[in-house]
Amino acid sequence: MENSNLGKVVVVTGASAGVGRAVTAEFARQGAHLGLIARGRERLEAAKREVEQLGGKAVALPTDVADAQQVEAAAERAEQELGPIDIWVNVAMTTIFAPFLEIKPEEFKRATEVTYLGQVYGTMAALKRMHARDRGVIVQVGSALAYRSIPLQSPYCGAKHAIVGFTDSIRSELIHDKSNVHITAVMLPAMNTPQFTWCRTRLPRHPQPVPPIFQPEVAARAIVWAAGQKRREVFVGWPTVLAIYGQDIAPSFADRYLAKTAYSGQQTSEPVAADRPDNLFEPVPGDFAAHGVFDQRSSDFSVQTWMDMHRGKLSLAGVGLAVLALIALKRKK
Repeated sequence: MENSNLGKVVVVTGASAGVGRAVTAEFARQGAHLGLIARGRERLEAAKREVEQLGGKAVALPTDVADAQQVEAAAERAEQELGPIDIWVNVAMTTIFAPFLEIKPEEFKRATEVTYLGQVYGTMAALKRMHARDRGVIVQVGSALAYRSIPLQSPYCGAKHAIVGFTDSIRSELIHDKSNVHITAVMLPAMNTPQFTWCRTRLPRHPQPVPPIFQPEVAARAIVWAAGQKRREVFVGWPTVLAIYGQDIAPSFADRYLAKTAYSGQQTSEPVAADRPDNLFEPVPGDFAAHGVFDQRSSDFSVQTWMDMHRGKLSLAGVGLAVLALIALKRKK
């Protein structure tokens, strides 16, 4: 697994911070050549240096994923400088933490354009090239919130739901075409990323992920692994599994439970700082990387994800144990 992506060309959107930054580092450790897409050039260059220090090769591609022409130009430049794209990972997102009635139309539109249409445009650029070559992998980075929405994040939840819808449609089209291009979705739990420090908010207290919280490297390992599998979807962390299947079983209970708990659960005890950065329409300067401010409360390992990634071996081990148990029973008789 360590060198499974050696020499592959990988494009990652949202590559300069958060989960996207962790994904680029994970691919770099395996020797991939990376096209890095985000808006801010300064942090993209920092991500590029990190990739090179880890043994990978990278090109910085300053791009607003809400602009289809910019995304297409970034894809073209990636192929010119690195070669044909093998893997495209859509991660870029933004949101507004606020009750729906306090969100302005232009804010809702912008969050939707980045989080949803950014994945649409990324998929268009990648599939245009991959379909013609009949090979390649597209990874849509989603969320448990794509299946179970929570209050105070209606733009983000709506966008993540939409990603599942359009991805399912494309998947059927690829099957119809008998294409060897594979599209997969990786659904994440609460992650410790900078979004809670820089996404626009109208909450009285500092936003936080709904605990339990995981480090972005947990997501990155699953995303990079998923890029080499043929899975339809991958769920990361028990909270994701519980949210998705809980929505199927008891959606009305979830509505009421979240109405009671998710307002306080998405805020710390600290007031929102007067000089808080805001990345909704412009990139935020500063030395942000993969992690947010919740390191002390975040787990860097998920048992559920490890088991899912190794379920083939675990199944074989289970069969082996069952056989040994049967042999032991026979001997006792």
